[in-house]
This record gives sequence, C-alpha cells and structure tokens, in this order.
Amino acid sequence: MKRRDFLGTNMLALAGGALAAGGANAADGQSDENDRIQSQLSPNVQMQFMRPAQLEAAGRKFPVVYVPFGLIEWHGLHLPLGNDAIKAHGILVKSAEKFGGVVYPPVYFHDGFRQEHLVPVLTDLFNRLKRTGYRVIIGASGHNIRGQIDMINKALEPVTADGNVTGIGIWEITLSRGLESASDHAAKWETSNMMFLYPDLVDMSELGDGPINLDMKPPSGIGGLDPRKHASAEVGRRNVELASEAIGRKAQELLASLPENQRSFNLESVSPGNWWLI
Repeated sequence: MKRRDFLGTNMLALAGGALAAGGANAADGQSDENDRIQSQLSPNVQMQFMRPAQLEAAGRKFPVVYVPFGLIEWHGLHLPLGNDAIKAHGILVKSAEKFGGVVYPPVYFHDGFRQEHLVPVLTDLFNRLKRTGYRVIIGASGHNIRGQIDMINKALEPVTADGNVTGIGIWEITLSRGLESASDHAAKWETSNMMFLYPDLVDMSELGDGPINLDMKPPSGIGGLDPRKHASAEVGRRNVELASEAIGRKAQELLASLPENQRSFNLESVSPGNWWLI
C-alpha cells in the first residue's frame, strides 16, 4: 500500500481529528501543565548514549527494546527528510521514559529495498537484540505503509519462534489512532509532531501564503490537512503522548504474555565475556 493509499483509507480519521480538536484539547482529563509530556528526549533511554551499567540496569528493570524505522523521503519544503524515523524515535523514547526499556537508534531501511536481502539483515539485528537479553522487541515505523509492518514482522518471525521472546511490528500510531492521534504526509499531524519534538527543524515559511495541493501529488507532495492552518506544537504533544502511552502499554502486555520464567533480562551481564556489541 502506497502512502497515498494509506491517506485515502484513513482520511475520515484525519479530518475528524482536525474537527474535534483544532488545537488538540485533551478532552477528558487534560492534564495540568506540569504533568504534560515534555518535548525533551532523555539520553538515558537511548542506547547510543547509554553506558554499560545503564544498559544493564534498564534491561533488568524492563527487558524491552524499541526499534524505530523510517526513511529519507520528501516531506514538503518545510519538514526534514528524515521525518518518519525521527518521529517514531521520539515517540518510542517517550514510551521508554515512562514505562522503561531502551530505544535503538533509528533504522533508515525501508520496504523499497529488496526484501530478500533486507529482511535477513533485520532478522540478524533482532537476533542480536535477543542475545543481548531483551524479551520484547517492538519495531515501530513512522512510514505508514503496509509494507513496513510486513517487513518488520517477517524479520521477527524466526526470532520469536522459540517462544523465549516476543515482538511486533507497528506504525507509530497503530495503537492510538483516533481523533487526537493520527498520521498523514507532511500535513497537520506530521508537521505537528515535528513542531513538538524538533521545532528547530520546521520552517513553515517555506510553504508561503499561496495555494498548495494536498493530494500527495507534485508540486507540494503533501497529503492531508493544510499544516499552515491545522498544525501546532500542542497537536503534536497530544499525538506523541497518546502514541507513546499506547506503545508502552503494549510492551507491558507483550512481556506479560511470555511464560513467567521467560520475562527476565536474559544476559548475565553487559561486560566483556558476556556481551560486546549489537
């Protein structure tokens, strides 16, 4: 399914989100300002920034690893080309901050690559994460096409076959999709995510004040609601909050689905002789 097809099948949800929450008010239970999710991304749950003792402690507390997926792709004139992967990464970091676990760096391989070559590479990655001791592997793609999910799940199959670990491939909004959490292509939702997570990477002036087409076609290459009218950091905050919460709860559910004796970090220690690299 192409991104254009995804937008077509989900346009009702996208439009509904804008009508129900032009500013993304968090209907029931809008939290106090101090309780709201913050845009800063903690380095303490991002694998590339962690020290060995931190990695081991996080694994023993909650043996879950999140792997963000995306690609380098046109996202209008106003958004970064790596939008999908860094969007997914930011949401997963928020999941790990609240629920535990660690986040692998963004993976910029996608279903456009030859799958007979790529899937075994991803299986190798997931097996390495398994050997590192993790019991749950969640691959979340910010590139919302069916092929991405199929790619992740196919790569996970041989890794989870023995029942010692479990995992799932999802879009970042698979579990939270609704009026306040949705996706598009460089329009309301993706622009809002970046306004919240990486405001310095967004330049709305690039879109100008004139008409733009919102049907995914040239010249704009944007699909969804006009980001100049509907996007905001607050919309992005609420989307990230709902998506990260849903993913974190799914991680808890997946860990609990394993036999009781298979729910602990399965590595003696993060140290030479027991572990060296992923």
